[in-house]
Amino acid sequence: MPIDANRQLLGKLGESLACDALRARGYAILATRYRSRFGEIDIIAEHAGTLVFVEVKARRSSRRGSAAESVSPAKRRRVAAMALDYLAWTRQLDARCRFDVVAIDRIGADDMTIRVIDHAWQMDG
Repeated sequence: MPIDANRQLLGKLGESLACDALRARGYAILATRYRSRFGEIDIIAEHAGTLVFVEVKARRSSRRGSAAESVSPAKRRRVAAMALDYLAWTRQLDARCRFDVVAIDRIGADDMTIRVIDHAWQMDG
């Protein structure tokens, strides 16, 4: 299987696992793979009256660090730009919102771990 197709399958599996983990914690999934001119937000959800923009990171091994460690400052800025685009498009600029990460380490393995990190980062301004 080509590497790109394999990565897409891994991404879809990760997003499916993330949605299940979020639902189990009381999140309502509003959108998946929301596309904007800045890129794609993995999951948009609602939790306890707050809009939540979720970045999903899945890793097969820890060779290059954990899944949670792989959300770079540049990625955070892109997700924030996409979130602002979503808020403007849906006319919810005054909505409470936050950024969460679902980190999946050793995806597909028997010892796979899924961690939901709420308030993973904050964007000011």
